[in-house]
Amino acid sequence: MVTNDENISALQCTKESKSRIEKAIARESLLTIFLNGKELVTLLCSPNDMQYLAVGFLASEGLITNKNDIKKIEVEEWEGVVRVETVKPIEQDGRFLSKRIITSGCGGGATFYSEVDIATPKVTSGMKISTDEVFELVKQFQHHSELYLSTHGVHSAALCDSKTLLVFNEDIGRHNALDKVFGKCFLEDIETNNLAVITSGRISSEILHKIAKRGIPIVISISAPTSLGVKIADNYGITLIASARGEKFLIYAHDWRVA
Repeated sequence: MVTNDENISALQCTKESKSRIEKAIARESLLTIFLNGKELVTLLCSPNDMQYLAVGFLASEGLITNKNDIKKIEVEEWEGVVRVETVKPIEQDGRFLSKRIITSGCGGGATFYSEVDIATPKVTSGMKISTDEVFELVKQFQHHSELYLSTHGVHSAALCDSKTLLVFNEDIGRHNALDKVFGKCFLEDIETNNLAVITSGRISSEILHKIAKRGIPIVISISAPTSLGVKIADNYGITLIASARGEKFLIYAHDWRVA
């Protein structure tokens, strides 16, 4: 099994001395997704739960809509390949006419304002959460990732109710971490309505599109949002909580869900 970290030698320097140490760092790998025998995209990612990442990515891009669309999934872990076959042929639009490599920085995340994004309905869930529950969830979230605590080199994402983290994953890319969570929900029939998402990463427009497609009413981030992310959250009816650190957070959209 491929691990998510590896020990690498580094020279540690202080004002007084230098010493050679072994330091755990996050592992970065290539994942190539084949859809119906055709190479679709290569992602730079952490080498865990590749089937979840592939399925979550395909769902976020609107290429599959439910688990019954999938005929077969094959994972070639050591080669960094996931092959997905669908029950019916899928016509790929112009986004995938040539091979894409999406970096771990996620500059080329889910296509902005695709037809699937435009058709996504507004989130109408009446779910509410208290300020104390937000603080407790963030505390659970920040202590959940042993990989982050050892490397400080990955992003995390989790699906939760108002009390508990239900699905958790992590990756060197913030989009990938979220797609892994959603891929697991997709394959294991985990409903996402009336639940919240917590992420360590910046809340930008493409992250909000992924969340809206799953009908999730609340997103909580340790980091900050972008201006367009705030506008999209407001348009989709999503409560956007950001900069949730220590004993404070900011609510940028639909604050009526926070008691």
